[in-house]
Amino acid sequence: MTNTSKYSQIIKTEAKRLGFLSCGISQAGFLETEAPRLETWLNKNMNGEMSYMENHFDKRLDPTKLVEGSKSVVSLLLNYYPSETQKEDTYKLSKYAYGTDYHFIIKDKLKTLLQTIQEEIGEVGGRAFVDSAPVLDKAWAAKSGLGWIGKHSNLLTQQVGSFYFIAELIIDLELEYDAVTTDHCGTCTKCIDACPTQAITEPYVVDGSKCISYFTIELKENIPTEFKGQFNDWMFGCDICQDVCPWNRFSKAHSEPLFNPHPELLEMTKKDWEEITEDTFRKVFQKSAVKRTKFSGLTRNIDFLKD
Repeated sequence: MTNTSKYSQIIKTEAKRLGFLSCGISQAGFLETEAPRLETWLNKNMNGEMSYMENHFDKRLDPTKLVEGSKSVVSLLLNYYPSETQKEDTYKLSKYAYGTDYHFIIKDKLKTLLQTIQEEIGEVGGRAFVDSAPVLDKAWAAKSGLGWIGKHSNLLTQQVGSFYFIAELIIDLELEYDAVTTDHCGTCTKCIDACPTQAITEPYVVDGSKCISYFTIELKENIPTEFKGQFNDWMFGCDICQDVCPWNRFSKAHSEPLFNPHPELLEMTKKDWEEITEDTFRKVFQKSAVKRTKFSGLTRNIDFLKD
């Protein structure tokens, strides 16, 4: 067994021990295919008010410019699919935001993983990323053989669907690299047909500025009135394109206690949400990703959804 193969095995074994769904490895370098796609997407202003997407264009496409001396991108998936979901007739939030903010949970796991690599392999430098830096997570996960980018632009995996977080370790160690998997969307257009705001403008292209997640999380101004009545009761994020995807029938409940929702969250009715106080907001979303939209943002979204 070569060193690269042995080191890769150490990393994948530890990733599994830490609870990651899967781990794939690819060679750090310039993302040739993604470069023109990202440029076109930005030129068409599909990032809306997300101006940060225009920053660090070179680093976004080449991790060797982001992490000095980097040779490998270790991509990891962490399941967040819940065992229980909200009531039927209520205002909805994306399943990823039910529990504790994933940034904290995954960062801790990545720190442990890097520490293990350094203990078992030697002096290895690198950085951990959880969608908070200019890294094209989905592109790297696909390049690492963890799935393919679906028509809704999310990463899809045959065995488990798409309800998982993606994270990376970019390190200065040569490893054994995984092969890319094939696309299994076929002729299916369920996600495109189901999107109420027609944000999926063509297969594999999502206009971020029309996405319900964008309006309810990223947009700081008022939601444009022409979208009134099109949100299907989503008040924070949106799971429609994932919920209708046939591959998500294989989703299994996560085993991370910190992703479990606050007990009150699943029971809240539309009336409860409409009457939510700042104290309740703080209690229910104490460590949640929902804090990103703040109390004022969530109540703005709820007001927009009211008849």
